[in-house]
Amino acid sequence: MTAVRHNTVDGLVHDSARRVPGRVAVRYGGRSWTYAELDAAVTTGATVLRERYGLADGDRVATFAHNSDAYLLAFLACARAGLTHVPVNQNLTGEDLAHILDDCTSALVLADPELAGRIPDGYPVRPLRDAPGSFLAELTEPGEPLAFEPGRDPGVPAQLLYTSGTTALPKGAVMTHRALVHEYESAVEALDLSEDDRPVHSLPLYHSAQMHVFLLPYLAVGAENTILDAPVAERIFDLVEAARADSLFAPPTVWIALANHPEFAVRELGALRKAYYGASIMPVPVLERLRERLPGLGFYNCFGQSEIGPLATVLGPDEHEGRMDSCGRPVRHVEAKVVDEDGKDVPDGTAGEVVYRSPQLCLGYWNDPEATERAFRDGWFRSGDLAVRDAQGYFTIVDRVKDVINSGGVLVASRQVEDVLYTHPGVAEAAVVGLPDERWIEAVTAVVVPRGEVTEPELLAYARERLAHFKAPKRVLFVDALPRNASGKILKRELRDRFAG
Repeated sequence: MTAVRHNTVDGLVHDSARRVPGRVAVRYGGRSWTYAELDAAVTTGATVLRERYGLADGDRVATFAHNSDAYLLAFLACARAGLTHVPVNQNLTGEDLAHILDDCTSALVLADPELAGRIPDGYPVRPLRDAPGSFLAELTEPGEPLAFEPGRDPGVPAQLLYTSGTTALPKGAVMTHRALVHEYESAVEALDLSEDDRPVHSLPLYHSAQMHVFLLPYLAVGAENTILDAPVAERIFDLVEAARADSLFAPPTVWIALANHPEFAVRELGALRKAYYGASIMPVPVLERLRERLPGLGFYNCFGQSEIGPLATVLGPDEHEGRMDSCGRPVRHVEAKVVDEDGKDVPDGTAGEVVYRSPQLCLGYWNDPEATERAFRDGWFRSGDLAVRDAQGYFTIVDRVKDVINSGGVLVASRQVEDVLYTHPGVAEAAVVGLPDERWIEAVTAVVVPRGEVTEPELLAYARERLAHFKAPKRVLFVDALPRNASGKILKRELRDRFAG
C-alpha cells in the first residue's frame, strides 16, 4: 500500500506530484493533467480564489456543476486556499437549491454556465468552465507555476458535505482536512487501491462516495484517473477494451444496467478487475451474472454515510460467500458497535443502532448545534442505521431508524419486507414505507416497480405466505421508477410525502 503521508487534502496531491510528476493524474474529455501540472494548477487556482476573487479564510465556495476536471480543480484549489468547498447536487432547483446556499452562506458559486440561471439572486456567480474568463480558463493561462506553501492546519474545514436528505432536509456535515485524510487512508487499505489501477469515475463528483472514497484516494496513491460525465455503458466498455479502465464504482442500479446492456455479452471486458458498489445490496442474480461473464472481477461492498467521510465498512471480494447481505467490517480508522435506545451495547445477533467513533467523523452539522448534540453522545456518533453484528464482526444493515414502521404498535423493519418482495419474479424494484392509517398508526405499504404483468392481490398474497401477518403489506402501489439520490439510495421521505394523502 502506498502510504498517505500528508495531513491536508491538497497536500496529498502535492506528495504524488513530487513522487510521480510526469504520470497522468486525470483525463477528462480531450484534456489530461500530469501530477505536476495538476499540482501547479491547484496552486494557481488558490491564488485566483484569494487574490482575484477576494475570498478569505473559511469562506464557503459552492460548486454547482457537472462532472469535469474543473470540478476537481475547484475543490483542490479551495483546500489549498484555506476555503471551505460546498458541493451542490446539479439536479437541484428552487427551494432545495436555495436551502443549501442559504444555509452555508456561500461567498461564491462556481457554476457551469448552463446551470447558472437556477441560482437565486444575491449570490456572486462565476463560470467554472466553458465560458470566457471562467475559473478553468484562468488556470490554463501561460505562466510560471507558483510555489506550494505547506503547513495549513488540518483541523480546519475542507468541505461541507450536505447529507442526502433521505429522511429530512439536508444538513451540512463539517469535514476537516484531518477527517478526510484519515478516510482516504482507510479507503486505500480496505479497497486495495493501487497506483497501477486505472479507475474510471462516472458517478457525480458532488457526491462524497465518488470524490472521497475513490477519486481523492486514487490521486493519493498516484493512479491514472479518468472522469466521465455519467455512467454511460458504451463509454465504460470502450475504456475497458482500450485498457484505460480496470476499476469502477457504481451503485447496484448501474451494475444492473451494465449487466443487462446488449453489448455486455459481446464486448471484450476481461481487463475489468475491481467492481465497487454501495448504497444498497447487490441482487444475487446480478452478481452471479457478472461473475459468470467476468470470472476475474472482484466485488467490494462499500457502506457508510456523509458524516464519516463517507466510508465506514467494507465487504471484500473473498468475504461475499455466505454473507451477501452484509456490508462488511469497519475500515482501519473506524470503531463501530450496535447499541439500544439508551446507548448500551447489545449482544451480537441483536438488532440495534450502529454508532461510530472515528477521526474520520465530521465536527458536527453546520450552524445546527441541536442536531449536532442529538447525533453525538458520549463520544459516539449515532448513525441512524439499524444493524446486527455477528460473532465475526460483520455488520448487516436492517433498516434506517426513521424507516422502521410502527404498525399497530409493533415495529416492522422495511428491509425484511423488501427482501421478500424482491424474490417475486414480477418485482423489478421495491421500497416499503409506513403511511398514516387510522387503524394501524402506520400501514405497511409496498411501492413497486413491476416487471411484466403483476397485480396488487398477487403480491399481497405472496407476502402474506412468507411474512408474519403484521409485517405483510396492507397495500401495494405501482410506480414507473423509485426516487433516488446520486448514490442510488431510495428517497423514502419522497415516497411518504407523495402517498401520505
